[in-house]
Amino acid sequence: MDAAKDLRKLIDEAGHIVFFGGAGVSTESGIPDFRSEKGLYHARLDYGRSPEEMVSHSFFAGDTDTFYRYYRESLVFDEAKPNPAHLALAALEKAGKDIAIVTQNIDGLHQKAGSKKIYELHGSGQRYYCLSCGAAYDLGYILDEKHCSAPGKNTKYVPYCESCGGIVRPDVVLYEEGLDSSVIAGAVSAIEKADLMIVGGTSLVVYPAAGFLNYFSGKDLVLINMSPTDYDGRASLVIREPIGKVFERLGCSGGSVYK
Repeated sequence: MDAAKDLRKLIDEAGHIVFFGGAGVSTESGIPDFRSEKGLYHARLDYGRSPEEMVSHSFFAGDTDTFYRYYRESLVFDEAKPNPAHLALAALEKAGKDIAIVTQNIDGLHQKAGSKKIYELHGSGQRYYCLSCGAAYDLGYILDEKHCSAPGKNTKYVPYCESCGGIVRPDVVLYEEGLDSSVIAGAVSAIEKADLMIVGGTSLVVYPAAGFLNYFSGKDLVLINMSPTDYDGRASLVIREPIGKVFERLGCSGGSVYK
């Protein structure tokens, strides 16, 4: 059985598609899952805390400098490039397919690949804003060390607003914070309308994101993940291969054309 061929057939026949992706979509771009054993080890060894605690709202508020040190080390991968999965999905949209992407990732690789209809459940590490005046910044701003100092502030990693001097924070959903209601509404609407839902690179154990599958009542559910999930029994097609490899065989030539 050629899983990629079967997936291609389902895509060709579908009118409305949703791709729901987790950390495994970006690992082939060199971005590790911060909940992986390596990420857990780093957080415990260097900080004595879990990754989830390090990127929580309370930790950000209580020790912003250490938060940003960990954030830069573990969640910023500015040199990462889209892999065949990102590129094939963008090529599908460019070719005229009605496809929406619902992602748990904050790396912005779907945008870099060229996809337009994207619902970022956990926000984006490409966007930042001042907590005091709301001024918007990009990743380059917070990586520039000259912005990580302010009169009377004894910090090394915290970026400050050039307009008002307030603290700049990532436009991401931290632990203890709720998902954006407009993003939820858009994602749910797309899922409810879809007749094909492709889920890739996620074990579907992290809520509330995993609960979005319950809004799908379309014809075919495809799961692409290296390990089993609780939803395997509901799927029309289950693929146990790296997602980038699957999409590369799907018809993404050099990442630019869906043939």
